[in-house]
Amino acid sequence: MGERNSSELIMAVQHDKSASRGYDIIGDVHGCAHTLVRLLEQMGYRKVNGIYEHPRRQAIFIGDIVDRGPRIREALHLVRDMVEHGSARMVMGNHEYNALGYCTRARAGSGKKWLREHNPRHDRLIHETLEQFEHYPQEWNEFLEWFYTVPLFIEEDHFRVVHACWDDHLIRQFKDSQHGACIDEDFLHASSALESFAGQVMDTLLRGTDLKLPEGMAITGKDGYVREFFRTKFWAQNPQTYQDVVFQPDPLPPEVASRPLSERDRGQLLSYPTSEPPVFVGHYWMDGDPAPITPNVACIDYSAVKYGKLVAYRMDGERELSKDKFVYVEVERPEQSEDPYTEDSVAR
Repeated sequence: MGERNSSELIMAVQHDKSASRGYDIIGDVHGCAHTLVRLLEQMGYRKVNGIYEHPRRQAIFIGDIVDRGPRIREALHLVRDMVEHGSARMVMGNHEYNALGYCTRARAGSGKKWLREHNPRHDRLIHETLEQFEHYPQEWNEFLEWFYTVPLFIEEDHFRVVHACWDDHLIRQFKDSQHGACIDEDFLHASSALESFAGQVMDTLLRGTDLKLPEGMAITGKDGYVREFFRTKFWAQNPQTYQDVVFQPDPLPPEVASRPLSERDRGQLLSYPTSEPPVFVGHYWMDGDPAPITPNVACIDYSAVKYGKLVAYRMDGERELSKDKFVYVEVERPEQSEDPYTEDSVAR
């Protein structure tokens, strides 16, 4: 009887410890390893046997550890060590997904050599990553394999994490088909067809939702890339015009921004009710002072590698997000990219 009570007491203590654990959700790192160390140390993480950990909290990375920055290899090692040690978790970003596609040969009969085409635009996006791993090919292959173990989303009782968009319908379907939150090689190959279920999952969760511009209209972004689609909010409540749903660095032309949404447009939009648990995303290149977008939606990507803030949100189970829970460090110039483009937040 005493042994059973003792075991029950230990289990209760462990449950209470887990329930009271805090989480630090960290925005897109993009190779800014030194800045990441500064942010972790500011939040009370310390190196123990070479791995950063916190006695009472767990870090959650929003994805996009690779590409653009000067210390991608160092950042990947730091993050993977934390994940494998249990002091962190991570969801996949579109840049990890792009890397898998770029480095995976297409299957016979597909009509192409690689899942993600090796064209000048794609070459430029992954250039820094491949260059920094040039002398460590075995390490890079091991990281590519590790990406398959990184989930697309995290769903806890009191919060959710996904790189770009929480689409509840797609996520439920994915969990039923994949029996979890990770992709495998078959799913990766299937996702190269955008119109497929796999393609829609990866495009929506990792890049966001979009609407097609009016017939015959296109937008030329800051990167020079011409698009017929624009990125949209997945949390808009009762929007009336295109301006109410646009969510991307490049503004819409005034005549498009004021255009009323059609019933067809509305049918393509998602909503994220305020009754749902708080959800955290990255991806969208925010600027200014970090703050929630809505009481239960927060973007924590504040353009670290471009404009200067690596941001985290210190989550402690609250139902309504608070501006006071954001923390950040300024990115020093050596870890900012010289590449001015921000096309991944708006491109298909």
